[in-house]
Amino acid sequence: MRNFRRGLGLAGWVVAGVLVAVSALSPVPVRSEPPADTPNPDTPRGSASVIDDVVVNFINEQIEKQWAENKITPSKTASDYEWLRRVHLDIAGRIPTIAEITAFQKRPAEKRRREEIRYLLQSEDYARNWANIWTVWLVTRTTQPGTDRQRLRLWLEECFSVNKRYDQMVTELLTASGKANENGPVNFLLSNFGVERVPNDKRMEEGQYEMHPATARVTRLFLGIQTQCTQCHDHPFIDSRKQSSYWGVNAFFRQIERTPELIEVRQQDSVGQYYTLRDNPDVNRDGGVFYEKRNGLLLRTSPTWLDGTRLVLTSDMNRRQELARFLIRDEMFAKAIVNRMWAHFMGRGFTNPVDDFGEHNPVSHPELLDGLARYFIAADYDIQRLITWITRSKPYHLSSIANESNKKPDAEPYFARMLLKAMSPEQLVDSIFVATNAERTRATKEERQKMYEEWLSDFTVNFGDDEGNERTFNGTVVQALLLMNGSKLNGAIRKQSGSTIAEVSNLKPGAAIQRLYLAALTRPPTPAEAALANRLVNYNTTRDPANAYQDILWALLNSNEFILNH
Repeated sequence: MRNFRRGLGLAGWVVAGVLVAVSALSPVPVRSEPPADTPNPDTPRGSASVIDDVVVNFINEQIEKQWAENKITPSKTASDYEWLRRVHLDIAGRIPTIAEITAFQKRPAEKRRREEIRYLLQSEDYARNWANIWTVWLVTRTTQPGTDRQRLRLWLEECFSVNKRYDQMVTELLTASGKANENGPVNFLLSNFGVERVPNDKRMEEGQYEMHPATARVTRLFLGIQTQCTQCHDHPFIDSRKQSSYWGVNAFFRQIERTPELIEVRQQDSVGQYYTLRDNPDVNRDGGVFYEKRNGLLLRTSPTWLDGTRLVLTSDMNRRQELARFLIRDEMFAKAIVNRMWAHFMGRGFTNPVDDFGEHNPVSHPELLDGLARYFIAADYDIQRLITWITRSKPYHLSSIANESNKKPDAEPYFARMLLKAMSPEQLVDSIFVATNAERTRATKEERQKMYEEWLSDFTVNFGDDEGNERTFNGTVVQALLLMNGSKLNGAIRKQSGSTIAEVSNLKPGAAIQRLYLAALTRPPTPAEAALANRLVNYNTTRDPANAYQDILWALLNSNEFILNH
């Protein structure tokens, strides 16, 4: 195997050329404007009045308008194989199985893509994938002592499984109380307490913790507004972002307490201990929080929303519930999730980065963002419908192969081709398992789970970080070597009971090669690729064909076409 790898080289297996465009979704010829006004979250809405075809048509009209105004020609429509791989990675977090590829091909051409989206949104892998994504967004990849990251992930999986309303999910994350290992959403705030504790003699007046991470993460994640730098001063470039705004939001958190107050990282007796979060109405009764200006002036504020609306305090008020109400009513709440979801599926958002709205970071398609946000609210904050609209839209179905008019970076905001996206560690591990059938080589569920966790741990350490960043594989030497020469990958492609190599070893060479390409790249080989692979299989008739198949699968898994989501 090693001799062949040195002779052929990885470059020999990187696919060249343009994928053939074979089908597209035609937008329904209905023109419609989004709901004129953002409805009050407390009033009934009729989600049935929002027609998916109308929203998809609205997206296409807005995008095509920008293409025309900027003289950009969109790329060709992606082939069924390219699109199928993309939508599985984006919705289910993995490449499709051969059985799913076959089922997709059997559907009528005019329906297969819509039906595939529907199939994926109903799958268990959809809920699991989005629980993984949101766990990283909420608490990064690090498990804080005293918290239960897995309990949070399982709760999120249930939310996506039952398609819980987005506004309800966020409300529960902000208002949950209880013990970390018993109530999943409570781990969001418990993981974002920070380390800055209020001195003991001031706790009745100011609360237990200063809650800086929670303050900054809530506005950044749920509103797309970065407030962390305004903790110490007014924003130097954004006039509307004041120091007082940061501390006004921070004041909503000052009645939160956790017990025990601190669980040390390395204390043996802390193993198995978990925090409990509760609100203590006896502390910070007047809601006052003090902060210092750069000139040394000490000022005071109380719970105040970003638009300057001050909370009128009452003795029986739960400030976190009020915070959730302010958050959901904010015009940026729906826009932030629409922008974030668009970026996930399209490779970039209407702003870049997605979580930093402001005059310094203009929106590329303001009418489209505003309209989608209004549709999303009118559809009762339905995440699955938002995903449906994006994945059925014309730009999502374009090839990643650029043309002369859209190949430069300054054309990227117009979404005239699909941008290449790096896989997350979870996507990469799950896709390797699909391609190699690695999990089938383990007899019990416990053994399979242990195997998966070991793989994910290695790939997270090498490809990820603790800041929740999603870009993971960027082609460094260490990362490439981990894939090419890692013992886990070489073990996964061996001939053993249940593996892909064991399955293809009983097939004729042509069928075996076809199956390897489908398993790894979600497409059959080109004639040139098939001829090259056949020469390898016939290289030495005395060799076990499984050795050649292992070499082929190894090369495919190390190609850019496998590693990147395109």
